Amino acid sequence: MTLPTPEQQEACERLVLEAAFRADQQDYEGLAALFAEDAQLYRPSAPQTPLKGRDAILNSYLGRPATRITRHLCSNFRFSRESADCVRVRCYVQLYASSGPAEAGDPFGAPLDGKVLIGELDDLCRNDGEGWRIAERRACFVLHGE
Repeated sequence: MTLPTPEQQEACERLVLEAAFRADQQDYEGLAALFAEDAQLYRPSAPQTPLKGRDAILNSYLGRPATRITRHLCSNFRFSRESADCVRVRCYVQLYASSGPAEAGDPFGAPLDGKVLIGELDDLCRNDGEGWRIAERRACFVLHGE
């Protein structure tokens, strides 16, 4: 396994974390812009049928309910250089979700939707000359709990 440079690792880790942040902030246009124009996204709900292209990825996220709240906590980053301009990033993800806003005045926020999900991201990040983009993302869940 060939390791990427520290600069490549930092840029790719920032890219993965920025994608999680934009998803959690419901900035779906900003999220889609982090993917390459020809990106493929394999989701846990349809692991054999990827979303193909930035527009398909954007449209999928735009279809989410506006009241949905998520928080992605990413950790245990691992990096390998696939080529001069491609770095594979693998990390663990804890996903917390709620389908509605908090009750007025509730200092603890919205209630969770029951399941806490533990998953993995496997991202192929590519430098397209203008910056790093996610060229392929494979997301899966490996554990869940109440």
